[in-house]
Amino acid sequence: MRVLRSSAVAVVAAATALTAVSGCAEKSDTKGADTVRVKATDDKCEVSTTSFPAGHVKIAVENKGSKVTEVYVYAPGDRIVTERENIGPGTKAEITATIKAGAYEIACKPGMKGDGIRQKITVKGEGAAPKSDPELDKAVAEYRKYVQAQADETIPAAEKFAEAVKKGDLDEAKKLYAPSRVGWERTEPVAESFGDIDPKVDVREDGLEKDQKWTGWHKLEKSLWDEKKIDEDDKKLADQLMTDLKDWQKRVGTAEITPTSMANGAKELLDEVATGKVTGEEERYSHTDLVDFQANVEGAEKSYELLKPVASKNDAALAKELDKQFAELRKLLGDYREGDGFKAYDSVGKDDRKKLSDAVNALAEPLSKLAGAVVK
Repeated sequence: MRVLRSSAVAVVAAATALTAVSGCAEKSDTKGADTVRVKATDDKCEVSTTSFPAGHVKIAVENKGSKVTEVYVYAPGDRIVTERENIGPGTKAEITATIKAGAYEIACKPGMKGDGIRQKITVKGEGAAPKSDPELDKAVAEYRKYVQAQADETIPAAEKFAEAVKKGDLDEAKKLYAPSRVGWERTEPVAESFGDIDPKVDVREDGLEKDQKWTGWHKLEKSLWDEKKIDEDDKKLADQLMTDLKDWQKRVGTAEITPTSMANGAKELLDEVATGKVTGEEERYSHTDLVDFQANVEGAEKSYELLKPVASKNDAALAKELDKQFAELRKLLGDYREGDGFKAYDSVGKDDRKKLSDAVNALAEPLSKLAGAVVK
């Protein structure tokens, strides 16, 4: 789940107001890639170059501020090309991405809120095109099928939920709420890449922009669990949710998917767990966070399994570590199962939440290296 992006006017204003630190991209350790260095503080986002060649690009981020930050690369319309969340003060992070020629923006978001401090960049077309790899091409093709299948399977599950809301059946709507979200949570980075769908269907109340109407799953979640009633506005919102989800379903096939976006998307799903699910913020009324948690991990593991044939050849030690950490996290999640689902997250104590957080962090660190491993 992301907060709502700004309008195009605000994007341009933010980018124009920023003074960049420009220079040349440095050669990185990743074969065929250049390094773009981003220095993030609480009030600046300094980029080492505002123009670099297309192709595989390494973005080296250093957070020199006092707040946790995140860094995005946006295409026009706030389509997310790549991102990295949860970069702590005094820490560094590397993002390997495949970026086509065109105009983009790099955004740093101190506190992981708002539109971010933005810098316009130009990716030039003279970069060497990534070589075709049959194994990676197969991985992308299979992932496309997976993402489309998740969207297709979400629609009937969400329709059952929406129908229960429209009938005013509070208990049935509660029962169907979490299952309706699983396909979305498994493939959320792809949905978020469009820029405009996520704010309609998955925004939380504290992520709303000024004058934005709150719609989507979490508005209905609040009605069901916090207000304990379904009113006429909720019934209309159920119809709106289905309209927006069907829009997502139709557009999934047009998403830009590359081996590096798959790898980075897997890391983004772990970041989602770390910043929203482990904390209990995502499903703050229903406390169904562990269902989302499981779906995020499943989606991340799907990307990894498809990329594993190449990653294991390029970095066998990394693949071995990822196998281990995925297995350990799956096993730990199993401890919180209850019947066909999971325990309510408000019944999970502080010590157990710490165990879950540690397991997520143990997986997230090696997973952040997956993109680099598939383009070596």
